[in-house]
Amino acid sequence: MTQRVDLATVMDQLAVDEVISGYAMALDDSDWPALLALFTPDGRADHRAAGGIEGPAAEVADWLAGVLGPFPVRQHLIGNRRLTVQDGGGFPGDRAEARADCLTTLFAESGEVTSVVSRYTFGLSRTDDGWRLHSVVALERARRGADAS
Repeated sequence: MTQRVDLATVMDQLAVDEVISGYAMALDDSDWPALLALFTPDGRADHRAAGGIEGPAAEVADWLAGVLGPFPVRQHLIGNRRLTVQDGGGFPGDRAEARADCLTTLFAESGEVTSVVSRYTFGLSRTDDGWRLHSVVALERARRGADAS
C-alpha cells in the first residue's frame, strides 16, 4: 500500500510542477488564455507586493498584460520549489501549497534590462481537469533596473 501512496504523491508533485511551469511560460509568452486555464473558476492572484493588484485571475491577467507589454522578451525562471500536498488520512488530499523562488528578467525595446527576484506561493486544488491554481501570491524581494513589475 505504501508504494501506491508514494506513487500517487509523486504523480501529484509532477502535475503541480507542470502547473507552476505553465504559469511562468504563460507570462513569458503573453499567453493569457493559457494562464487563465491554469486557475480554478474562483482563482485569485495577488501582486500587490510588486506594486500591482489583487483580485480575480482574469483581472490580474489583464493587469499583467499591460505591465509586461513593454517588455517583448521576458523570462520567469522558477526554482527552489517546496511542495506540500494535503494529507488525506495517509493518502494525498485535494489541496496543495507550493512555494517557489523566481528570477524574472525583462528586456525592454529600448535595450534596458530589469531583474526581479520574487517568492511565489501557489495554492492549488485538485479538480476534474487536474490540479489548478486557486491562489497565487507574488512577494517581490529585490529589483534592479528599470521600473517594471
